[in-house]
Amino acid sequence: MSIVQQLAKFLIDTLRDLKKIIIQMKKKEHKENIKDINNDLENDLIADNQRDNNENESNNAEDRDKSQHEEVLLIPDEKALLEAKVAELESACKDINDKYLRLSAEFDNYRKRTLRERIELTKTASESVMLSILPVIDDFERAMHSIETGLDFEATKEGILLIYNKFNEFSKQNGISEIDAVGKVFDTDLHEALTKIPAPTEDLKGKIVQVIQKGYYLNDKVIRFAKVVVGE
Repeated sequence: MSIVQQLAKFLIDTLRDLKKIIIQMKKKEHKENIKDINNDLENDLIADNQRDNNENESNNAEDRDKSQHEEVLLIPDEKALLEAKVAELESACKDINDKYLRLSAEFDNYRKRTLRERIELTKTASESVMLSILPVIDDFERAMHSIETGLDFEATKEGILLIYNKFNEFSKQNGISEIDAVGKVFDTDLHEALTKIPAPTEDLKGKIVQVIQKGYYLNDKVIRFAKVVVGE
């Protein structure tokens, strides 16, 4: 190979190496530029974030100051409202207590009055009855005197009959009435069977054939059962 050819080959290799070096330098420069761009973008983003954070902190601080100011303003109002509510409840409680004391006193007076009236009524409940029966007692005394002196028997009999009728009228006026028994169907709510006997007739079976002791109502209440004999 001639010197010229060797020289040309050397130059070509040198140029190729220079080209590689230039390409590598350009790549490195491009990477550095990209890195710088990224760094710039990152720094800008950090700066923006910092600025936003500062603004947010500033806004939050303003909101806190405003909230604290509002709380400071609200506390006296709430205290006044609570005091007014407490005063209102105390007044209502006092009114209720006064009403309770008055009602308690009125009820105690009512209880004492009704108790006194009940005692008086118990003592005098039979007064009107006794006043009505006194004339009958007087008639009995006159009849007994007539029997003792041996006056007319028929007159004495009529006098006793009048006393009996008067006493029956007195009983009716006080709500006492006789329980019907003879010939009636035996009823355990009205009658008390003392014994049973053969019925005199067929239609008296299961019915009352004789009254041993009369029974009585006081108004609609049975105060004494009729003691009877029942046919069978």
